[in-house]
Amino acid sequence: MKDGFSREIDYLRISLTDKCNLRCGYCMPKEGITHLRHEDILTLEETGRIAAIMSKLGVRRVRLTGGEPLVRKGVAGFIRMLINECGISKVSMTSNGCLLDEHAKSLREAGLPEINISLDTLNRDTFYYLTGKDELDRVLKGIDTALKTGFHVKLNTVLLKGINDEEAEALVKYADGLGVVIRFIELMPLGCGRLYEGVSSASLIKRLETVYGKAYKTDRTDDDNKGPAEYYDFEKLGIGTGFISPMSHMFCKSCSRVRLTAEGFLKLCLQYPDGVDLRDPLRSGMSDGEIKEIIEKAVLKKPECHSFSVNENNTDRRKMVEIGG
Repeated sequence: MKDGFSREIDYLRISLTDKCNLRCGYCMPKEGITHLRHEDILTLEETGRIAAIMSKLGVRRVRLTGGEPLVRKGVAGFIRMLINECGISKVSMTSNGCLLDEHAKSLREAGLPEINISLDTLNRDTFYYLTGKDELDRVLKGIDTALKTGFHVKLNTVLLKGINDEEAEALVKYADGLGVVIRFIELMPLGCGRLYEGVSSASLIKRLETVYGKAYKTDRTDDDNKGPAEYYDFEKLGIGTGFISPMSHMFCKSCSRVRLTAEGFLKLCLQYPDGVDLRDPLRSGMSDGEIKEIIEKAVLKKPECHSFSVNENNTDRRKMVEIGG
């Protein structure tokens, strides 16, 4: 399936819920949001049907997100459905790690091979300030359990000036000690993210060089060979470090993804509110062929690129937790 700019769209990010057990400030207000009604959220069977239709259109990779995907009951069974019934060859997940200690085994047995875990700080007080919860020890235990269970783990970090930006060196050292990759993601001015100031990848690389030696850009890619991260090796580190730079190094030309929100809206680009509702067609009795046609027409309208730096008026006003990470 190709969009209007001949990009191959083979990657679907599925938000399973708009609920989360943390309150990360750049994703959700500390007071929370008005959550979707139960009946407005796609059932896992409905979500699986969309995934199966999109598989026939060429989607091969699915990443499960939220909110926090593990607060949704039945995730392990849904993973089995995606792999065994929907034709999805690669399933992965992004999690905050809080519930991993108790769910890692069932997820691994269901066929999930890898998981990205969000970790913005190693300081307990900063963790509480960022998330509104005293759960750092639980997250670190979840990371340890995931590794022991056999997951391929990557850590995702968003640095915020004046809050956790001085922890970059410590976070890199922690990841290197575990033998896992950490990826620093530039903050995007979306939803609550507008309230903070992020750190550019270029400035961060220069800073890390003062501690870990000269940085060398590598030809390493994410496992799917299409991920947006650029990887650098540092002289004094054994594991490469990733940098995802949507603001300073736009990678829209190679974008291969679309998003499905928890209520069944196919979102074409993270910045813009554009897309198409798939819940009503599903529930009105439309055939797979009719829904397939709706998806194909929508994907042709996928924007060429984001314009966060110049066009705020047409930016999606929902919080990140409502969109899906």
